[in-house]
This record gives sequence, structure tokens and C-alpha cells, in this order.
Amino acid sequence: MGILEDLYQELVLTRYKSPRRFGELPDPTHRAGGRNPACGDQVELFLRVRDGRIEAARYRGEGCAVSLASADLMAEAVEGRSVREALELARKFKAMVVEGAEPAPELGDLAALAGVAKLPSRVKCATLPWRALEEALEGTV
Repeated sequence: MGILEDLYQELVLTRYKSPRRFGELPDPTHRAGGRNPACGDQVELFLRVRDGRIEAARYRGEGCAVSLASADLMAEAVEGRSVREALELARKFKAMVVEGAEPAPELGDLAALAGVAKLPSRVKCATLPWRALEEALEGTV
């Protein structure tokens, strides 16, 4: 196994077993959910947006390690960003895992999920929370 695969496995398992942003957010201003009928993964995203900036992000859900690690990393990555920046981050993440694009520097730890592009059956798992983010922020910009 290569270094990237080791990092991917370690980071995904760590975030799956010990998430940092799991749980319902009190008084969210935005929320959306999604489900992957192929495998049963489901995620509900809670955001607090003030003055065009995401103050807080949390999620609930159940599913595979890939979908929940992606949700946890995403929630952490979008906190403090403007809505526009968060949507641009979603675009770059999806380009990385769907199209196999090189990870953009601003993806940070999310780059560990780049290997998902080589696992077509996991792409929907990884993008599930990002689709919820886009739905939650739809019409905000």
C-alpha cells in the first residue's frame, strides 16, 4: 500500500470513528439532507449562516466510513468560509473525486479522499454530504 492510500485509510477511519462535527446544530439557518439509495447512506446537514458566512456546520447520519468521513471533513472545512467559498470548495471536491482532478490546495485534508475517484462505487458516498451542502445553500448567493 502506498503513502497516499495509507493516509486515506487512516484519515477516513479516524474521522469515521471520532468525528469532530457530528451532531445536530441548535438553531440552524440552513439544513438539507440526502440519501444514497444504492447503499443506504444518509446525511442531514445543519448550517448557521450569518452575513454570508458559515458560522457553524454539523451533520447527522449513518452509513459507510467514506460518506461520514467526507461529511465530517466537509463540515470542518466550510466553517468560517463565505457561502461562495464553500460552494467553490464543493465544486473542487467534486472535480477531484468525480473527475479525478488534482486536489486543489484549499481542500486541505479533504485531499486524502482523492483516491475515491478510482473507486466508482464510492463516489456517491463521498459526494453525498456535498450535495446536501449545495442544496442547503441553494439561493443563498
